[in-house]
Amino acid sequence: MSLLDVQDLAVSLPLSLGLSGAFKPKTARRLEIFSDISFAVAAGETLGLVGESGSGKTTLARALLGLTPTQAGRITFDGRLRATQADFAQMRRTSAMMFQDAVASLSPRMTVGALLAEPLIIHGQAPRDLAAKVADMLHLVGLTADFAARYPHELSGGQARRVGVARALALNPKLVIADEPTAGLDVSVQGEILNLMRDLKTRLGLSYLIISHNLAMIRHVSDRIAVMYLGRLVEIGPTRAVFAQPLHPYAQSLIAAEPLPDPRKRRADLAISGEIPSLLHRPKGCVFQSRCPQAQALCRSDAPVLRALGPNRLVRCHFADPARLQED
Repeated sequence: MSLLDVQDLAVSLPLSLGLSGAFKPKTARRLEIFSDISFAVAAGETLGLVGESGSGKTTLARALLGLTPTQAGRITFDGRLRATQADFAQMRRTSAMMFQDAVASLSPRMTVGALLAEPLIIHGQAPRDLAAKVADMLHLVGLTADFAARYPHELSGGQARRVGVARALALNPKLVIADEPTAGLDVSVQGEILNLMRDLKTRLGLSYLIISHNLAMIRHVSDRIAVMYLGRLVEIGPTRAVFAQPLHPYAQSLIAAEPLPDPRKRRADLAISGEIPSLLHRPKGCVFQSRCPQAQALCRSDAPVLRALGPNRLVRCHFADPARLQED
């Protein structure tokens, strides 16, 4: 059974009309961020979510924890449907989020020790010897106990990220949602953080949903990958299989653009032409049709559905060729 199961999720936000809207009749106009989002994360699995900026990845992450209201669909976590704020409050005791900006996500007025103790106190799980618990949490992420007295501005980027990991693990979650966990870090520090997350996954039995633009990182740490474009999931499958044989034209272009360390192994040029459309003017039919080199008339009139093209592959494309598949 899946730890997290998402079916047909949709989020839209009220659309501000600006000053001119004050002189017009009020309408219930909303801006669709994403819709028809369905995927699952198994216990002990790492799912990587990739896509260009503006595709809805971070909003999806917030919606999964009840931080952004949804307009349709359902979220089932740990076998229980999450529908009310009370449900999501309970879910947040067994799931956590690592935010993109490690330093900005930590209050500058609180010490590291206070930051790590805060989730325990809020959820009524603070042990009698709270200082010892904080020291254990720091040790878990490779920091010494004296870091508890420091403030966020006294931390390096890598140290701040380790504190963020410790804070996310304070309540012993089953699922960690990590938004760009290596953003802004040196390459060597990125490797340290990824190795730490992978070690903690094994030791604690964690599941991860990792959001990133860094395809090389996602390829390194993920069991499966989900590709998102303009509010739609367009391909889902095992990481190795998707990178070896991407089926959706957008996934093909993303992977073709990934730098390779060996200059002798150059991929064909599948660069995407044009700009990503505005959410205010979402293309009809397939959301990728305005930039897709393989688009046909059907793509401009009918929106494709996410369909299975193999036992482990889902693709949202009218013309994705299952003959490209080999054994996953």
